[in-house]
Amino acid sequence: MIAVVIPALDEAANIGAVVSGLLLQPVDVVIVVDNGSTDRTSDLAAESGALVVSEPTRGYGWACAAGSAEAIRQGAETIVYIDADHSSRPDEIERLVGPVVSGAADLVLGSRVKGTVEAGAMGPHQRFGNWLTAAIMRRLYGITVTDLGPYRAIRADLLGELAMVEMTFGWPTEMMVKAAKQGARIVEVPVTWQARHAGDSKVSGTVRGSVLSGWYLLSVTIKHA
Repeated sequence: MIAVVIPALDEAANIGAVVSGLLLQPVDVVIVVDNGSTDRTSDLAAESGALVVSEPTRGYGWACAAGSAEAIRQGAETIVYIDADHSSRPDEIERLVGPVVSGAADLVLGSRVKGTVEAGAMGPHQRFGNWLTAAIMRRLYGITVTDLGPYRAIRADLLGELAMVEMTFGWPTEMMVKAAKQGARIVEVPVTWQARHAGDSKVSGTVRGSVLSGWYLLSVTIKHA
């Protein structure tokens, strides 16, 4: 069983298209985690066919944790994470779930570096932060990664073993470093990164968001070494 988890905060302009696109793919359930939205994100997600979970405590990790718990309750064996802003393409999901379902990988990461980044979709600071953190991760954990993107798939039983605690933007990084320490098979596949269709990014759209995101990536990478 494949479940998709979408953390969402005020993404009413994008969530319907993301959910609808995912439900055209070979997935069993799409779970949207409303992380305290003040718009119609929850309503539009439900109308599009998603199972909506509420997590009022703000934080990317809180939303991912709530969605993961629901996915496991639903019986998921593979969990996929994708952002709600339509920057990742739902029709590329088989690239990520394929290696997990076939038993070739435990954690599959969508690499924007190996794939395609549309003009204007990533700022220089994002590219540099990804490059720096990936380089440190290779040095500290001995894993060859090029990107720390949010589009990824993981075996549900492995996720349960990782004992995730980072409830911030550091959630994806914690997943990678803890999986590496357990000797999990980590694979990268190329994915497309598009400019968000509408609204402003909570991370790259503000100086504060960019700084906090970079801090969490680096601090979590080093802390678990």
